[in-house]
Amino acid sequence: MDPYPPIAEHGIVGDLQTAALVSTGGDIDWWCAPRFDSPSLFASLLDHDKGGNCRLAVDADAVPGVQIKQLYLPDTAILMTRFLAPDGVAEVIDFMLPDVSASAADTHRIFRAARVVRGRVPFVLECRPRFDYGRAAHHVTLLDERSALFQGPTQELYLQATGPVELRPSDQDITARFTLDAGELATVVLTSQSSGGTRPAPLRDQDTRADFDACRDFWYRWLAVSTYAGRWQQIVHRSAITLKLLTYHPSGAPIAAATMGLPEQIGGERNWDYRYTWIRDGSLSVHALMGLGFEEEALAFRHWVRDRIQAADDDDQSEPLQIMYRIDGDSLLTEEVLPHWEGYLRSAPVRAGNAAADQLQLDIYGEAAYAFATGGGDIGTLAGWRAFSDMIDWLAGHWDRPDEGIWETRGGRQDFTYSRLMCWVAFDRAVRIARAFARPADLDRWEDVRDDILRQIVRRGWSQKREAFTQHYATDVLDASLLLMPKVGFLSPTDPAWLSTLDAMDEELVSDSLVYRYDPAASPDGLRGSEGTFNLCSFFYVEALARAGRLQQARYAFDKMLTYSNHVGLFAEEIGPSGEQLGNFPQAFTHLALIDAALALDDELDHLATG
Repeated sequence: MDPYPPIAEHGIVGDLQTAALVSTGGDIDWWCAPRFDSPSLFASLLDHDKGGNCRLAVDADAVPGVQIKQLYLPDTAILMTRFLAPDGVAEVIDFMLPDVSASAADTHRIFRAARVVRGRVPFVLECRPRFDYGRAAHHVTLLDERSALFQGPTQELYLQATGPVELRPSDQDITARFTLDAGELATVVLTSQSSGGTRPAPLRDQDTRADFDACRDFWYRWLAVSTYAGRWQQIVHRSAITLKLLTYHPSGAPIAAATMGLPEQIGGERNWDYRYTWIRDGSLSVHALMGLGFEEEALAFRHWVRDRIQAADDDDQSEPLQIMYRIDGDSLLTEEVLPHWEGYLRSAPVRAGNAAADQLQLDIYGEAAYAFATGGGDIGTLAGWRAFSDMIDWLAGHWDRPDEGIWETRGGRQDFTYSRLMCWVAFDRAVRIARAFARPADLDRWEDVRDDILRQIVRRGWSQKREAFTQHYATDVLDASLLLMPKVGFLSPTDPAWLSTLDAMDEELVSDSLVYRYDPAASPDGLRGSEGTFNLCSFFYVEALARAGRLQQARYAFDKMLTYSNHVGLFAEEIGPSGEQLGNFPQAFTHLALIDAALALDDELDHLATG
């Protein structure tokens, strides 16, 4: 078996505080606990030998020629991997029971149920945890024939099983081989908790069935809130479930992706940690979820952003916001390299933490304001409004500065057009909110700054040579982030200046409906190597085409993009030269943009149908 399955060959399960990836081979090859951003327990996706994994699958050594299919139970996050063997058909069902408590939980469980629906099939179970990104030693104790305890320095993992499973120690790991006949079931539960915790209750199949029912019913109830009844219901709802899985329920903060270190180019150095909350990503998620009717999630994130603004206001920080935070709002995201890991397909370095947190990216103020305006504009409290208005007052004197830009380049600061665009959004939405809720504000100053930014973008961000808006003021290079210009209302989607920009992007950034962020060769970003097309931008492109009235082109591009999703409807960050998925997985940015593109297409097609 390939030690590094394709990134796309995975499904995701989660409990709204942590998440695990399950490969089509039956491996849990990524799981961090007790939070998304905790050190890993299983990470063979980043180092096959040192990362650790848990395999529950049909024994390929005993049964050659097994075909594997993977799917979700419809409208849920319950993952089923089916093994079609010559002598039978078997399934492994993986799920985590969502935890909707208001506080962070220490204990997290992954349920794995193996069953045979036809014939007689042998299985293999291997549990190889590696604590603290594989840096910490552990001790394993066989508690009885069906339970074991792995003890790390600060964390422990219980393995429990039912059915004809007899666990056997193998060095510091646990293995088992067993056979099931049609109708038989064997359950495996992995329980992660802090050292010294209470031993889990004995495992009973009826309890696992009850947890399965509770998990299924949770997702049915959650998805019932959706108001979407458009043309792409299945893929839109899968994207919504994915966004929910990537949201830390105790704080309402969405992470950018479940993983870290997956490369944007195989063998390259563009390997980042995405298990944190970006102001930008979260704000755009609010827009997508509100479009589907999920107001509770949008409100929770707006409160989280308000708290970040208010905390910075209380501490009198030099910058009111930073671009990303930990899921609990902590601003410390120290980046370190894990030199003992070889990386996915030897793509090193593997980084934990993200030094981009210290970058200056002025667009985040516009995205924060955009999040509040999307939800109707109610900041929620007078103290929250005071902090928000103080932030806008501060921005009035600090918007006109070079920064690192939306793509977190490490090639030096520039006057990025997108950053100026979103500063314009900050003042535009702040004025609207203040007027809508009769809040005190220096509206004359805010409106003057808003208009100054617009005039500057038109004067300095427009290239007469390219007849397009450009990446920054000192270049003629294009940038796909500007596909948001009509979306945020800076100009009309049919404005000649915008249509000319869209045409220029078609020529420079679009390849068979797939969109590059920018051309690193023409605009050096401080990093070696190249990258694939960016899925977020490809869906932004679809939305821009639809709003510009280019419906046939938009629908064709959208349908082609859907062919790049994996077998269960998930997307990573990028698409490589051969159509492979690259980058961290699954990526929230991609799925929120998919939702927005579908909503825009539905809206424009409905208008066309009704005349």
